[in-house]
Amino acid sequence: MKKQNSGEKNKFSLWLLAWPIFIELFLQILLGTVDTLMVSRISDNAVAVVGFSNQLFNALTTLFATVASGAGIVIAQKIGSKKEEEARTVAIIAFKVTAAIGVFLSVLLIAVPGPIATMLQLPKELLPLAKTYISIVGGGMILTALISMLGTAIRNTGNTKGPMYTAVGMNVIHIMMNYCFIFGAFGFPAWGLTGVAISTVISRLIATVVLLLIFVGTFNRRIVMKDMAIFDRGLFKEILVIGWPLGVNSASWVFSQLAIFSFLAVLGSTELAARTYMNTLESFCFMLGFSLAMAAQIQIAHLYGAGETKQAYRAVYRVLMVGLPLVIVNAFILVVFGPYLLGVFTKDSEILTLCTSLLWLNLLLQPGKMVNMAIGNSLNAVGDTKFTMVISLIFMWLIATGCSYWFGVSMGWGIIAIYACMITDEYVRGVLSLFRWRGRKFLRMKEADVNGQEERALERVASPAM
Repeated sequence: MKKQNSGEKNKFSLWLLAWPIFIELFLQILLGTVDTLMVSRISDNAVAVVGFSNQLFNALTTLFATVASGAGIVIAQKIGSKKEEEARTVAIIAFKVTAAIGVFLSVLLIAVPGPIATMLQLPKELLPLAKTYISIVGGGMILTALISMLGTAIRNTGNTKGPMYTAVGMNVIHIMMNYCFIFGAFGFPAWGLTGVAISTVISRLIATVVLLLIFVGTFNRRIVMKDMAIFDRGLFKEILVIGWPLGVNSASWVFSQLAIFSFLAVLGSTELAARTYMNTLESFCFMLGFSLAMAAQIQIAHLYGAGETKQAYRAVYRVLMVGLPLVIVNAFILVVFGPYLLGVFTKDSEILTLCTSLLWLNLLLQPGKMVNMAIGNSLNAVGDTKFTMVISLIFMWLIATGCSYWFGVSMGWGIIAIYACMITDEYVRGVLSLFRWRGRKFLRMKEADVNGQEERALERVASPAM
């Protein structure tokens, strides 16, 4: 088997990969919380529109996440197997395809924001705000696409610091501009939610430029304009083989969440706002665990590419040993202090009562999410993406979505029943993923492939003497 030198091992160590991702996520979530707090000063309806719109945007990002996510795993595998030039080509192909998808989405959201919001059952009183916000922020989907692809490619080369610094700068700029546009500070116009949308697009534009500058120099051979003509069908096929199930899996989750948001919209704007506030608070529960899971995916893909399957297999258990206690402790802290934090966002007693109940359910939700993040990412890293896709399609839609509608809307049990269905879905998929990982199917296939290559190499060396 190929052995990594000490420099590569250090570069792809779990800690060195994870801490910049954690800092990036922490500051994004912290600044996202500040963003929500600022928007709440406009109105609870504005918060509901932002929460709803973000679910829509997340759903549409799955169209380019197929390419970006697949390319990221292939890049890490290629670097692990000492195929730097192929990793570079994969990154260039992914950039072009992602940009094309981003342009299509931008045009779509600029053209028909109202019909999209109406189709997704957004309450009528929120439609005017939604049309404006979706058309402006949605018009910048090309920027979101490029940020996703560039950040993923850069991280999977082992450089997690570059995207971290970029994300921090983007969010700081966004918050500063929010302050100016919401409150009319420093002579800026007080544009309310429209100003928030404009500041979102401007901050993402700056981040895209910075990531692009990092991207062109991230490989041993610098990427130049003429490289944009490169296209390798074989490598693109590798991206799609891994990426399309990832895209379907991601789409399944995001559209499931979008469907659940539409159920909440049917229940009323109070439930919709409560879920939006809970999304903000829940993010603090699993951010370190998610950082470890993302780092594990990069590390395991690299180890898998290098043929070091035993270390790849053990890596996921190290993540769970650290991540599970962290999310449980964080969720419990949120139960204790969450009601006080929620009081900063809203004074609506009905919303506060709902959120207080949901905080206890969150204590059950987060461990299941941690198991799914760690093991699901590890399965994806070795190319076993079809399995995660299949269980997502079955159980997300049967339990998380179908049962949420049945119990939450049809039976009239509301948002508490919807949360219970989401919790059940996480645990079912988590247990199934754990059994799949313990079966080591793809790791054994890699071991057989590496052993076969070594045997053929020995035969070639021995053949001249025969």
